[in-house]
Amino acid sequence: MVQLIVGEKGKGKTKILLDRVNEAVEEVKGNIGFVDKDLSHMYELKNSIRLVNISDYSISNADEFVGFISGIISADHDLEELYIDRFLKVSFLDSIESSADFLRKLDTISSKFNVKVTISLSGGKDELPADLSDKVAVAL
Repeated sequence: MVQLIVGEKGKGKTKILLDRVNEAVEEVKGNIGFVDKDLSHMYELKNSIRLVNISDYSISNADEFVGFISGIISADHDLEELYIDRFLKVSFLDSIESSADFLRKLDTISSKFNVKVTISLSGGKDELPADLSDKVAVAL
């Protein structure tokens, strides 16, 4: 249950992600989380959304990041939606190509625990492997 918002840097992915998470507050009965590399969007999020600043934790590679996301999901049984901004930066990956396996892992985890994960990802839709292109909700 991973959805991707893809596009080149500066195209407005974060704005779309913020709009979606704030709209979700009205519809979702459970909890919502927002993962980012800093607190720069703290005042743009509704106060019922849990903002997780990834730089507060000692995460240094993509495997640790997937474990961290698994921990967030396992710690909150009421979590219904999770939004991840600047995916390549927060996951310590350098390209869409290198992120494919990790996106598949997140899709498996999110499906198993029924948590919708929406991710902003810098790059073009055409850079995604065919099996992940159907995960694209917005391409800019």
